Amino acid sequence: MRRSRKLLILSVFVAGLAVAWTGHLFMDYTSSNAFCASCHVHPHATTSWKQGPHFDTQSGFVANCVDCHLPPPDTSGFLVAKASSGARDAWGFLFKDTDAINWEAKAQRSEAVKHVFKSSCLHCHQTLFPRGISTEGADAHLHYERKADEIHCINCHIDVGHFRSERENAASAVLSMPTERTLYTEAAVVTVFEDYRETIPGTDVDFEMVAIPGGSFLMGSPADEAYRNEDEGPQRQVDVAPFWMGKAEVSWREYELFFQQKGIEGRSTDRIPDGKVVAVTGPTPPYGNPDQGWGRGNLPAITMTFYAAQKYCQWLSRKTGKKYRLPTEAEWEYASRANTSGDYFFEGEADSYQQDGWFSSFFSADTAIINRYVISSLNSNGRTRSPGAVVANPFGLVNMLGNVREFCLDFYNADAYSLSHASNPDGPASGETRVIRGGSYRSDPAELRIARRDKTDKDAWQRTDPQIPKSLWWYSDCIDVGFRVVCEE
Repeated sequence: MRRSRKLLILSVFVAGLAVAWTGHLFMDYTSSNAFCASCHVHPHATTSWKQGPHFDTQSGFVANCVDCHLPPPDTSGFLVAKASSGARDAWGFLFKDTDAINWEAKAQRSEAVKHVFKSSCLHCHQTLFPRGISTEGADAHLHYERKADEIHCINCHIDVGHFRSERENAASAVLSMPTERTLYTEAAVVTVFEDYRETIPGTDVDFEMVAIPGGSFLMGSPADEAYRNEDEGPQRQVDVAPFWMGKAEVSWREYELFFQQKGIEGRSTDRIPDGKVVAVTGPTPPYGNPDQGWGRGNLPAITMTFYAAQKYCQWLSRKTGKKYRLPTEAEWEYASRANTSGDYFFEGEADSYQQDGWFSSFFSADTAIINRYVISSLNSNGRTRSPGAVVANPFGLVNMLGNVREFCLDFYNADAYSLSHASNPDGPASGETRVIRGGSYRSDPAELRIARRDKTDKDAWQRTDPQIPKSLWWYSDCIDVGFRVVCEE
C-alpha cells in the first residue's frame, strides 16, 4: 500500500511536470512571431513591423509581437490578455471579411492605444531620459511624467511598432509659391449678391463662395427626434440675414498659403529674465504631420486651433479687402438645412441609418442615400475626402455634414437657445468653449444630424502637447475638426 502511494505521488509529480512543460512549450509557440502572423488578418502587419525602429535597434534588439501587444509575462494580467487577444484575432481570421475592415481607422491613435500595453513599453524603456535625448524629447517625457495617468506612449510614438512613412514629420512640407503658374493680380470684385470665386492676389489660389439668401427657419430639434440631446432645444424661430459661405471647408491649399505668408517662425527657445518664452507672432509648426499622411491639396485643413482659424479669417480679410469670419451657429444651421427640415437635408432619419447593437454585425442598413451626401464612419475608411466626393445640399454647399467638424463663432452654452435673441443670434457673450457643428468622417448617423451640437475640448485636444504654454496654433490630439468661412454682405 505504501509503495502504491509512492508510485501515485510520483505519477502525479511526473504528470505535473509534463503538463507544465507542455504548457511552457504551448506558451512559447503561441507567443512566436510566426504564430501571430499565421492568423493575423492585418494585410501589412509583418512588413510594417520590419520597417519600424523596434525591429532592429542600434543595440541589435528585436521587439517581438508579444513584447508590445501583451503585458509583461511576469504580471498578473498576462494570461487574460493573451487569451482575449488570441480569441479576438481568431474570430477575425475565421469570420470577418478582412477587405471590409477599416485599416486606416485601426491605425489611428484612438485605436492603437487599445492594442499596446504601456506597461510593456516601460518594461523595456526603463529610463525616460537616456543619453543623447533631444531637448524636445526631454520636454515631452517630462510632460508624460506629469500626465502619466492620461497619456499613453502611443500618443507620441504611434509608428515605432508599425512604420508608416506617410505619417513622418512633414510639418515643413508646406506649399511653395508657384513659379510657373498664372497668378491672380487682384481679389474678386463682387457687386451683386450672387455666387463668386474668390481669388487671392499674388497667388494662384482660389475658392468658391455661395450666396445664402436671408430667411427664417426653425432652429434646433423637436423633443421627439431620435438621438436628440437636451442642448438642441427648445426649438425657436430664427431670422438670418443674407451672407456668403464657402462652398467647401477651407482646404490645405488655402490654409498652407496663410501658414507660409504669415511666416514659419518655429518654437522660440529664447527666454526673458522671468523665464517666460519670447512671444511668437506667426504660426508655429506642428508636431508630426498635420494631414496624418492623407495628403493635402483640396482636402480639408485639420488640427488647427480655433485661434488659428480666426487668424486665418483675419489674414484672408486683409488679403481680399472683404470681411471674412467664421459662421455663427445660427448661420451654420440655416445654411445646412437649406430650407429643409428633419434630421438631414436629404431624405431619411438617423434611426433608419444608425447601426446599434450586436445585430449590426449581421444586418446592414441601406446607406446608399446618406453616403451620397456625407463622408462619415460608414464610408470614409477612416480619413477625410475631397469636396467632389459628395453631392451638395440644396444651397450648393458640400460637406456641411461629415468630413470634418466645423468651428462656429459662438461660445457654447447648453441653454443658448432659450437665452439669445431670435434675429441674427450670435450666441452667449462669453464662455470657456466654442461651438462645433456638422460631425466628421468619424461620426455615425446619429452624430451627423443637423441639430446636433458639439464643443471644443482644448484640454483633451492638446493632451500630448508638452509645451508650456500649449500651442496657440495646433491641436496635438484632434484630427477631425476644420472650418469654413463666411463673408458678410
